[in-house]
Amino acid sequence: MSNADRHRLIARAVKDSGSATVPELAELTGASEMTVRRDLDALAAQGVLERFRGGARTLLLRGEEPPFALRAHEAVDAKRRIAAEVSRLVADGETVLLDTGTTCLEVARLLHGRQLTVMPLSLQAIHALSDAPAATALMVPGGRPRNGEGALTGPLTLASLAALRFDTAVLGCCGLSAAEGLTAYDLDDAAVKKGIIASTRRIIAAADGGKLGRTAHAYVGPSTLVHTLVTDTAAPADEVAALEAAGTVVRTV
Repeated sequence: MSNADRHRLIARAVKDSGSATVPELAELTGASEMTVRRDLDALAAQGVLERFRGGARTLLLRGEEPPFALRAHEAVDAKRRIAAEVSRLVADGETVLLDTGTTCLEVARLLHGRQLTVMPLSLQAIHALSDAPAATALMVPGGRPRNGEGALTGPLTLASLAALRFDTAVLGCCGLSAAEGLTAYDLDDAAVKKGIIASTRRIIAAADGGKLGRTAHAYVGPSTLVHTLVTDTAAPADEVAALEAAGTVVRTV
């Protein structure tokens, strides 16, 4: 098992159980207790979990958004498949607005070097595109990054969105359902997502199946705002059918 795979397994086990001891995680992963201790130290440094003597506990409260560092370890293969399909839907020459989140970061990596104009709304995606060749025109918005997330929010971000128009936006989802629409965990994030939608001709939502049928705290708008949803095979079939019936094109990868 690779270090990355082991870290994902440990992060998921601690999140699901609330806490776990070093011996429990060593048995789960097949690694030595010394290796597990090093893994826990590394994950704690990333803000994924909290260390205590002999184990670790989750930092996540019920109903709270998982931190970026934890989400980066989840559903990695599905997010990469989704990102590849989103990249295929974007044509050379387009102006592209890129929302925040781990799936959109995977999209940013695939747009690197493409003949596009891209404005990312997270520090991570800006960094991923910062050394792109001249064919990729990078636009950097204003804004204040959210701690631990790198997501740009606030009046300067909203002003950047209001001043421009884009062909396509790749929208990250905290929750999406036909009944409850698009939702976000944070009111500032919801305001940015509304600004994205208002500035863009076409909305492509990129969301793994675990986001469908879920509702977060802050309302963004009805699901009909999404022209195309790219998701994975874990998406609930009834939710996919309901979104399609409401007019969203759903691509499952």
